[in-house]
Amino acid sequence: MRYAQGGGLTAERRAFRERLRAEAAERFSRGEDTAVVAHDLRVTVRSVQRWRRAWAEGGTRALASKGPASLPLLSDELFAVLERELDKGPLAHGWPDQTWTLARIKTLIGRRFHRSYTIQGVAALLKRHGWTCQIPARRAVERDEAAVAGWVKETWPRVE
Repeated sequence: MRYAQGGGLTAERRAFRERLRAEAAERFSRGEDTAVVAHDLRVTVRSVQRWRRAWAEGGTRALASKGPASLPLLSDELFAVLERELDKGPLAHGWPDQTWTLARIKTLIGRRFHRSYTIQGVAALLKRHGWTCQIPARRAVERDEAAVAGWVKETWPRVE
C-alpha cells in the first residue's frame, strides 16, 4: 500500500500491477468493454479508461511500469552514514538522554544531510531499511507494582 505505510509500491506490487495492465491490453485488443474489464480485474473504471487511452496511443509498451515515482531522499550510501551517526547515540548529537525518537532522527537528517523529512517519512525510511521500534528489555526500577495492580482493578473497569 502506498499511503498507509508512507512509502511507494514494492517491486512485487509494481510487477503485479503491470501484469494487470498487460491483461487489460489483451482484452482491449479483443474489443471488450471498459466496465467489464474493470470488474473482472477488480480495478476502477477510471483506471481502465486511462489504460485504454495509453494503449491506444502507444500499445502494450505504453502500459509498462516506469518504476518508482521518485527516488528516495537518502540513497543507500547516505543511509549507511546515517546508521553510523545513529550508532554514536543521541548524546553525541547533543540530546540529554539515550533515546532516539523519530523527531530527533528527523533533526539529525536535516543537520547532517540538509534534507527535509516528515516524521512519517522518517518512520517509513527506517522501516524500509529494516529498523524497528525498540521495547525495553526490563521494567523500570521505579515501577510500583502495587499501584499498577490497583489501577488495573479499580480504574480500568471504570474506564471500560
